[in-house]
Amino acid sequence: MMSAGLSGFRRFLHWGPITALSIIKCITLTTLYMNSMWWPPNLSIFAFLNQALFLMLSSAATFNYVMATVIGPGILPKQWQPQDSKATEFLQYCKICEGYKVPRSHHCRKCNRCIKKMDHHCPWINHCVGWANHGYFTLFLAFSVLGSFHGFIILCGAFYRGIYRFWYLTHGLAYLATVQLTMWSLIICIFAMGLSVGVVIALGMLLYFQLKSIVKNQTAIEMWIIEKALFRRHHNTDLDDFIFPYDLGWRQNIKQVFKSECVIRGNGIEWPVREDCDEFTLTREQIAQKFEKRARTRTFKCIRKATGSYVPLWSQGFRVCLATPCTDEPRIRLEKDDMIRVTRFRRRWLFGERVLTDPESVEERKRKGPVRGWFPRRCAIELIEPTLVDDERDTSEILDCERRNSINDKIPKTQRNGYNRKKIN
Repeated sequence: MMSAGLSGFRRFLHWGPITALSIIKCITLTTLYMNSMWWPPNLSIFAFLNQALFLMLSSAATFNYVMATVIGPGILPKQWQPQDSKATEFLQYCKICEGYKVPRSHHCRKCNRCIKKMDHHCPWINHCVGWANHGYFTLFLAFSVLGSFHGFIILCGAFYRGIYRFWYLTHGLAYLATVQLTMWSLIICIFAMGLSVGVVIALGMLLYFQLKSIVKNQTAIEMWIIEKALFRRHHNTDLDDFIFPYDLGWRQNIKQVFKSECVIRGNGIEWPVREDCDEFTLTREQIAQKFEKRARTRTFKCIRKATGSYVPLWSQGFRVCLATPCTDEPRIRLEKDDMIRVTRFRRRWLFGERVLTDPESVEERKRKGPVRGWFPRRCAIELIEPTLVDDERDTSEILDCERRNSINDKIPKTQRNGYNRKKIN
């Protein structure tokens, strides 16, 4: 598991940053080489501006990439506690970090730490995208798309000149036959063109989703929370309408991510909210959703060994592999008679957490791999009758959720979104 403590040069020693930087430099160097034959910068002022613009876009993409990787998203200290002890009633507790989660923070299983305003974990920067590096990451995407598109135009122009070089020479247009393609330069040029198209398409789509989330001041995780909140109210009309508390209007939303003074604003813990909401509006909704999720939990018993492979072709068959979940969430290894608490259900796959009978036992310590993740449905059967594990599961957590809901019920209905209000700055 990747540690959140990596910093500096060590964070670049990973397949993600190595691959990303290699792609950027491959497009850059190939474009500069082909441009030196197609439209050399010493021919005219426009040729000079063309190459200067490309170099500026490439340098800006590299700079923002490095900043997004080195600065990181902002990691919540372990065993974090709010200054007001009463606030713990409305905050989630992280067992791994042994502390409370601040509003908008989430635990990243790959970084193994709680991340401030976590959007997603990006393997290309070997870090999460969050509060501190969201702006740098978005600018990296923007400059990469623009630079790759510009490079693609230059490569296409040079490729066209190189292919028609013989035609130019035979028709008395020798001044246009400046691009001479060898076998290796032709292969590299086509390869760089393919890379630039791939970067424009892939990063262009990601840039669109990032800009959409920034305008709404929502992270990818918060979008999923909002979707579940709307689903809950669609099936239960007695619930109050959910209002996302951090949407301050598109101008203020953008200012929270992009700063003109190159200084990180705030501390990633306290956030301005709408006047009709409070700082715990979102966390209360999360707690209610997790409480309902626990109520839907079913207990399964493993009857067939699961290898924990993403594509278990030999052990589970072709149909199971075709229906494998399209997600980077882990797969868990199971032995016969293991007990699993399942929370998500698909036709051929289940998502759950393996019950640790004795975490301190030697057998349990030898078990490698994650405890929580996906596994093939055919490997387990549901226990209809309640078992000892079902009776004892998460009793303290359920009581804690009931206690928090009872506190929420004591707040008048007209003030539930106005508890400890914060004025918009």
